[in-house]
Amino acid sequence: MLEIKNVDVMISTRYIVKSLSFTLNKKDKLAIIGEEGNGKSTLLKSILGICEYTKTTGMINVNNNRIGYLEQSMSKEIEQKKVYDFLFENESDYYNKINEYYKYLKILKITDTLLEQKIKTLSGGEKVKIGILKLLLEEYDILFLDEPTNDLDIETLEWLENFIKTCEKPIIYVSHDETLLSNTANMILHLEQIKNKTECRHTILRIDYDTYIENRQNSIMKQTRQAKSEKRKFASKQESLNRIMQKVEHQQNTISRSNPHGAKMLKRKMKSLKSQERRLENTDLVELPDIEEAIHFAFEKVEIPSSKMILNLKLKELKVEDKILSRNINLEVIGNHHLCIIGRNGVGKSTLIKMVWEILKNRDDIKVGYMPQNYEDTLNSYEYVLDFLVPSKKKEELTKARMFLGNMKFTREEMTGKISNLSNGTKAKLFLTKLVIDECDVLILDEPTRNVSPLSNPLIRKVLKEFKGTIISISHDRKYIEEVVDSLYILTENGLEKKK
Repeated sequence: MLEIKNVDVMISTRYIVKSLSFTLNKKDKLAIIGEEGNGKSTLLKSILGICEYTKTTGMINVNNNRIGYLEQSMSKEIEQKKVYDFLFENESDYYNKINEYYKYLKILKITDTLLEQKIKTLSGGEKVKIGILKLLLEEYDILFLDEPTNDLDIETLEWLENFIKTCEKPIIYVSHDETLLSNTANMILHLEQIKNKTECRHTILRIDYDTYIENRQNSIMKQTRQAKSEKRKFASKQESLNRIMQKVEHQQNTISRSNPHGAKMLKRKMKSLKSQERRLENTDLVELPDIEEAIHFAFEKVEIPSSKMILNLKLKELKVEDKILSRNINLEVIGNHHLCIIGRNGVGKSTLIKMVWEILKNRDDIKVGYMPQNYEDTLNSYEYVLDFLVPSKKKEELTKARMFLGNMKFTREEMTGKISNLSNGTKAKLFLTKLVIDECDVLILDEPTRNVSPLSNPLIRKVLKEFKGTIISISHDRKYIEEVVDSLYILTENGLEKKK
């Protein structure tokens, strides 16, 4: 249904992919994975022919199929529209699709009252739902989904997972949700930037996600063991040969001139040893695997007493302007506890956690860090990466910041560049770096893993699990909830309920 043959995609002089070829057939679910900034979203746009900053060559044959595209974020122009105008071109379009419309409203848990709202007033999850609803109503032949799980509540996430898995149409999607990848993908396209991000490499296989990751890790471990073993053997042979050569050389230098036969024999022996040396130098050794290095970060000096009172919140009403979202919210947080708040889209989770940030941020006895759902809420106040990390611009602090950014695999250009040029995943890592540099002992995190590569997320979860401070978070990442969280709360219209 979709044919890609020998496709190259370039940004300026840097390749995103070279000689990419695959065919997408009915029921194929192709997941594109890779680290932040490797061009996953760019590749989707380039295949669609809507990417203005890339040069794309090769054959892209859609065979007259209609492709529906869910963008990672809606444009400002679309966000100014009412939901009704976004979904339907005119009134007849509405009546032609009314049955399907109400069927999907029920499935997606969307109320009909949203029709008259402007898209910009919706929550992040509601925007994703509206985007998915439009794709379903248009009945496209092929679906391209760029981060469809962002901001979705768990109920809708599970619906989307089932939809992708059972859909007859071919789907190409980018996702950082490992559970969704494990349960839906039957093809994997892995984009990598290797050799200090100077070369691209891709792997495409008809295989499920878990098997791909397991096979890749086993292959890396096997090649690493073999390379180290051969290197040790090579070094041992080289050392042994050097010792013998030094001994023969010493004998040549000390042999008596009255022993020409002995000198001749030593000369022959040295010639033979030189020949062995050349053969040894020409030995082809298994090289260490050339892979993108993993990120590295840790909260090294953070610890908070388990008995310390962090938050005692009693809230009669949770409101946005005049709209009441929830009532009678009580939340007590003590010590190095890791808690997470879940709930349906639009119930006010981000509003609540932002309020917690406002309450705690000026406390003198704790150091509080905040990672918002919308990064621009914070980052719009800064132009450059290092301005955000080190507002003081002190030389020793700037040096430390560069070291931490290097551990997060920022390139030199990203370190010294503008924040506006970073991908969302790289911005997420920027916030994590800020939390480490500031030695925060209370973390307020709104969807901390949602934009980060599934290849980096296991390490992030591990670090947060071992964090000895307090975490107050929102997340719909099922692996994050399972591995990091001590207490899970559900926010409803009636308040916070602790899940047992």
